[in-house]
Amino acid sequence: MKILKNSLDFYINASIHVGLAVYAFVRITEIYFKLPYNKNVDYFIFYGTITGYNFVKYADVAKLHHKRLTKNLKMIQVFSLFSFFAMCYYGYLIDFKTLLFSIPFALATVLYAVPFLNGFTKNLRELSSLKIGVVAFVWMGFTAIIPLFDAGKEFSVPIFLYAVQRFLVVLVLILPFDIRDVQFDAISLQTIPKKIGVEKTKKLGVGILVFTLVLEFMSSTAITNKSPFMLFFFLLIMFLMRAKINQSKYYSSFWVESLPIVWWLIILGFDNF
Repeated sequence: MKILKNSLDFYINASIHVGLAVYAFVRITEIYFKLPYNKNVDYFIFYGTITGYNFVKYADVAKLHHKRLTKNLKMIQVFSLFSFFAMCYYGYLIDFKTLLFSIPFALATVLYAVPFLNGFTKNLRELSSLKIGVVAFVWMGFTAIIPLFDAGKEFSVPIFLYAVQRFLVVLVLILPFDIRDVQFDAISLQTIPKKIGVEKTKKLGVGILVFTLVLEFMSSTAITNKSPFMLFFFLLIMFLMRAKINQSKYYSSFWVESLPIVWWLIILGFDNF
């Protein structure tokens, strides 16, 4: 049982789970716009997500405690290095224009962790007004815009609506994490739950989700995708409404983060009927 728990903790802490969630969103984009499966782009984004998230989470820890890192953190460092090389390998295989197009989203990830404001003492993560928007912007870029750009799709109203929907869905996915972190965040970091309270945050999230539902039915994607989105919509509402400050260890980091994967699997299930 301890081995299983340690494996699950490593799977989450090494950002493999969030990498799969991002990968699922990319595959959903391919399904929605009938794009051919592109292993190089998909794996570039998957390994890039793991690299980026581990950089954001552990850069300061490794810098301050590199001589006495725990065994688990050392393993995560090695895994992150492997993911970085894999990202570079698949980045070499994709179109150079796609690589250039991904730079703003990659830069936003770096600036999320690296101090460059107020005399190099603050990063984007410490700006409460931008924190959640930066994360949603990066997820939208890598999971909705870059796959379409690489496939040569021209900008259109359906693509714009889809990108906006993805941005808003990710915003709502972040809210249970922000609710959890109310007890840990610095007083200066005024996240949405800290500003308006947990209950109003949930109501805001539901309102945003209703708008994403409207966008879903405004889009010109196949009708077979609507039912899976409805199931995902109600699952996300359920998890948002059940989120609380003192939530279980895996509530957000595993179960909420699983929802994009579940959505992708539901779509695949509908396609097989």
